Amino acid sequence: MKTKIHFTDKYLLQPTNPVSVNLIGAGGTGSQVLTALARINHSLLALGHPGLSVRVFDDDKVTTANLGRQLFTASELGLNKGVALINRINRFFGSNWKAVCEKYTTRLMGCHPEFNASITISCVDTVAARFEIAQSFDREEKGRDKPLYWCDFGNGRHTGQVVLSTIGAIRQPASKKYAPVDELPFITDEFKSLLQQTDENNLPSCSLAEALTKQDLFINSALANLGASLLWQLFTEGMTENRGFFLNLRDFRTQPLKVA
Repeated sequence: MKTKIHFTDKYLLQPTNPVSVNLIGAGGTGSQVLTALARINHSLLALGHPGLSVRVFDDDKVTTANLGRQLFTASELGLNKGVALINRINRFFGSNWKAVCEKYTTRLMGCHPEFNASITISCVDTVAARFEIAQSFDREEKGRDKPLYWCDFGNGRHTGQVVLSTIGAIRQPASKKYAPVDELPFITDEFKSLLQQTDENNLPSCSLAEALTKQDLFINSALANLGASLLWQLFTEGMTENRGFFLNLRDFRTQPLKVA
């Protein structure tokens, strides 16, 4: 039986301009993912690829509870999270990425079609936010910023998952060796019942100690690096047989989610 494979949309492999990326959420996981994206961009440029153009959406500000577990310093207290991170990344890597100090919503995207991106990465805390993101994609968008992929990061205290989805079907090449799969399901469709049953407690923490009772110190960075590796594979290998993974940091197990 042929191995099921998803081939990366050809635009991501040979774009004429930097590939547009929307990162939604700049907290525990999002701050780590942004740093990984900067490393991916730097490496793609070295390989002759136009790289990435990233826009971060977050309406939250840096508090003392964020220091240590998230990538913020005391000098950034009170700043918008996205602005703090983007300014730092731009200074360090010489990029010109942008921050949007608003919550990512369907209405916002409807008012600003220029915010469409080829890749959307969500690092949000709530189930409602995921369903909002799923409804926001303009599948009729044409041109170089047509939405192609959605990569969702989510975690609990010691566990997490990353799920890669296509926004509509991606045209696949013929293959004698593999069985190409053109569409990867949304997390909000495939795991809808599980998401709706999730018991969430998203009250803000007052201290780092309290925050660590909700999420382990290294769950966000572990999840971000593994998820970024999946994105890196899409760009450098042009295909993947995995559309995500489940991570348990307590017993150091990672279970791949196969293309099906």
